[in-house]
Amino acid sequence: MSSNGHPTPPPPILLSIAGFDPSCGAGLAADLKTFAAYGCYGVAAITSVTVQNTQGVEAVHNTPSAELREQLDVLAKDCEIAAVKIGMLGSAEAARAVAAFLKRYQPQHVVLDPVLKSSSGADLISKDGLQILKDRLLAMASVVTPNIDEAAALTGLRVDNVEEMGVAALRLRQSGARNVIITGGHLDPPTDLISAESSKGAVTLAGAKIVSPSTHGTGCAFSTALACNLALGQNLVNAAKAAKHYVESSLKKAPAMGRGTGPVV
Repeated sequence: MSSNGHPTPPPPILLSIAGFDPSCGAGLAADLKTFAAYGCYGVAAITSVTVQNTQGVEAVHNTPSAELREQLDVLAKDCEIAAVKIGMLGSAEAARAVAAFLKRYQPQHVVLDPVLKSSSGADLISKDGLQILKDRLLAMASVVTPNIDEAAALTGLRVDNVEEMGVAALRLRQSGARNVIITGGHLDPPTDLISAESSKGAVTLAGAKIVSPSTHGTGCAFSTALACNLALGQNLVNAAKAAKHYVESSLKKAPAMGRGTGPVV
């Protein structure tokens, strides 16, 4: 109850569909931490259990598609989901299950972070799963948030600078994506590019270069913070600005953990 005796309104409920990272630097665990940082309540459906630590991914065990469908359905039947964040899918079966879920329940905000490889180079989606992501999920998402390497893999284009980011974003929109944010955290200065269906031109967001040994999960943090800000009522550009600020703040205070690349959140 609130101080005036009225029931306290529930926080927005956000759903993470992603893999589990035992080091909790990326994937579901990182998403749940970001949801909580924004005062949202997180629920989750596991697409895959990875065997990894701060030094890299050693193995991937994908969730059977029937179990993933059950996870998604039981949550959607019970909760009013304000936004969905999609991360690692792992397999074609998972991609199909997620596409069917989105078609059935049509959540208002869907942020698709197309996780293709780990930072250590391990494949995190199968080739046929990637094709389903391209053919179906791009068009079902409210916004797609690839980094420059993922944008290059999705489009077949070279993506090394802001101009090429703009070309790749247009290609992704021609492929069905409504709104695209390409993150350029490795550029100097770090620059993100927004190509939105509501705007004729692209918007760029330049940030500050922050040197840190703990950068694992920056893409997860950005896309999840973006989903939170959209669920809380911000428009796309302002939500992206706030998400970028969240990642920068997290980098500045990220803990040094493990013998590899530590978690950003």
